[in-house]
Amino acid sequence: MKVIIIGAGEVGYHIAKALSPKNDVIIIENAEEASKRADELDVLVIEGNGANAEILSDILQGTDLLVAVTGIDEVNIVACMTAKLITRGKPGWKETKTIARVSNPDYIDSPVTSRSQVGVDLMICPELSLASEVAEILSSPSAISAEMFADGKVRMTEFAISPENKLIGKQIKDLRLADCCIVSAIFREHEIIIPHGSDTIKANDHMVVVGKPETMEGLGSTLGSKVPHKNRILLIGCGIVGFYLAKLIDKEENADLKIIEYSKSRCIEVAEMLENALILNGDGTDISLLREEGIENMDVVISVTDSDEKNLLCSLLGKQLGAKKVIARADRSDYLPLFEMVGIDLAVSPREATVNEVLKLTMGRGIQTLTTFEGEKAEIIEYTASENSKIVGKPLNKVKFPRGALVNMVVRGKDTIVPRGDFVIENQDRVVIFSMASAMSEIEKFFR
Repeated sequence: MKVIIIGAGEVGYHIAKALSPKNDVIIIENAEEASKRADELDVLVIEGNGANAEILSDILQGTDLLVAVTGIDEVNIVACMTAKLITRGKPGWKETKTIARVSNPDYIDSPVTSRSQVGVDLMICPELSLASEVAEILSSPSAISAEMFADGKVRMTEFAISPENKLIGKQIKDLRLADCCIVSAIFREHEIIIPHGSDTIKANDHMVVVGKPETMEGLGSTLGSKVPHKNRILLIGCGIVGFYLAKLIDKEENADLKIIEYSKSRCIEVAEMLENALILNGDGTDISLLREEGIENMDVVISVTDSDEKNLLCSLLGKQLGAKKVIARADRSDYLPLFEMVGIDLAVSPREATVNEVLKLTMGRGIQTLTTFEGEKAEIIEYTASENSKIVGKPLNKVKFPRGALVNMVVRGKDTIVPRGDFVIENQDRVVIFSMASAMSEIEKFFR
């Protein structure tokens, strides 16, 4: 597959890194430093404006996908529109699929949407996607990651097992999960385990559970701790990500939200749009302010300013002063493991949503949803089976599935099923699979 990536910042670089081993990748980038970094990959780098029609005309022929991920919404949209106009106007040229990254809420009101009428097949807002992910996590006190599959019929939640949890030392089978739930994986230090019933739960394990959303709601008190009061949340930073997140939290009846924002004018602007939140003008690194607002009683402190370094400092202060859980935004991918290494409960990055959407389009047919774990060492993928899929029509115990992969759930119409060995997948079933990265290419073959 031939792919053009416009913008070699954090998002563009990681898309190129993921795609370059198996695809023909071209990067267009204006900045010299970002171009040099991209040159380290096995890609062709062109210095210039990615929305320039002359540059695009020279390289577009035969291109399957154009991804515009610069930091300027308008450049991304214009680049996609230009690519569509060029390929549609050339006899014999295939029409290029286009993806644009945008941040301005005037352009988009959901994490991923289509704007094909203006030449953008997929418009992605990483900031809104990040806010939606964090809001999903907040619904369970012990959750550190969450994702929905099959149009909300299946939920994945990653739980952190605290050292005082009563389940430590027990076996997976002792959990006695409902029939529509399954422990998909355990992350233990640097090890990824696809568990069996006899595997023992240990302190600090990260346990990934997949199941029906209504059944998953009760797991928080089993795998973590139940909060007997409203979820007390302190949000530091109310820029694009912070405001998206604040709007989602503000609608929740079981949330008590305080916001600290440095800009006075932004505080006034946000206060007019949020009904229930308390907005404070101040600095999230001000220890006196944090203590005054009762940070030691907070269930969650979330720092989502535009500075990774400030988010790290605010989160460390929150943890040191007694907050139960701290979540920090980290735009730089190399900061993610560092944040968690120094005690941040969860570091989240806006780039993941864009990278995952691009991977869905390039990995193969039938992929509906994809989420990655542990620095892309493992994935949960939702496929839609077709009548030609090799996995259709035979019991799962007769399918030579690769080691390191497990079918977690199947959605058939209105039914959500944890499949056993004698289960037979049918045409149009939605199949949710956990897989190590090493098994991905083998899994793809079953759904071609």
